[in-house]
Amino acid sequence: MKIFRLMQEPNTIVKTGIVVLMVSISLLANAQEFSIGPKLGISQGDIRVNGEGFSSGDSRLGYHLGLFARLGGSKIFIQPEILYTNTGGEIQNSQNQGNTTYSVSFNRIDTPIMFGFKVADFFRVQAGPAFSFLINSEVETDNPGVPLPNYNRSTLGYQAGIGVDIANMILDLKYEGPFSRQAESIAGFPTDQRQNQLILSLGIRLF
Repeated sequence: MKIFRLMQEPNTIVKTGIVVLMVSISLLANAQEFSIGPKLGISQGDIRVNGEGFSSGDSRLGYHLGLFARLGGSKIFIQPEILYTNTGGEIQNSQNQGNTTYSVSFNRIDTPIMFGFKVADFFRVQAGPAFSFLINSEVETDNPGVPLPNYNRSTLGYQAGIGVDIANMILDLKYEGPFSRQAESIAGFPTDQRQNQLILSLGIRLF
C-alpha cells in the first residue's frame, strides 16, 4: 500500500498542474498588465510530524531567490514564480525511551502560482498552488546509527497571503502549507511529515 500511495503522488501533481495551466492560459489571453523581475526573501519553516513518539522540533530560518511575473487586469491577476528555496526544520523522536533529534535542510525548486485580487491600488490578497521539486536534503542527527528518512522528489502544497505594491517594489507575506507528504517513515516507524513555512519576500518590477 505504501508503494501505491507514493506512485500516485506524482500523478496528482501532474493533474493539478494541468488544471492550473488551463486557468492561467485563459487569464493570459485577457491580460492587460505584465511585469517581471527578481524576487528574494526569508522564511520560517517547520516540519509537522504525525506519528507515535515523534513531534516537531525547532523551526528553521530559510531563504529563497528567483524570478516572478505578474499578468492580469486592474483587479484580478496571476503571479507565477520560480524560486530556489532553502527550508527545513527539526523532528524529535522519543521512541524506545530515548531522544533523537533530526535537523533537516531541504534545497528545492519551488514554483508557486498565485491567483490574486487587488483590494486597492497598492494592496493585494492572493492564494494558489505551490509545486516543489527536491534538489537535495541534508539530515543531521545526534544518533548517527539510526536510518534516515527517504524524502519524496516532488510535493504539492499551497500558499496564501497578502501583498503590498510600493512604486516598483512588491512585498509579499504568505503562509505555505502542504497537500502531500514529504516522507512516510523515520527509522522504520510510520510518520506523516509535511513542510510548513511563513514567507516574507521582496520583488522588484523591472517593467
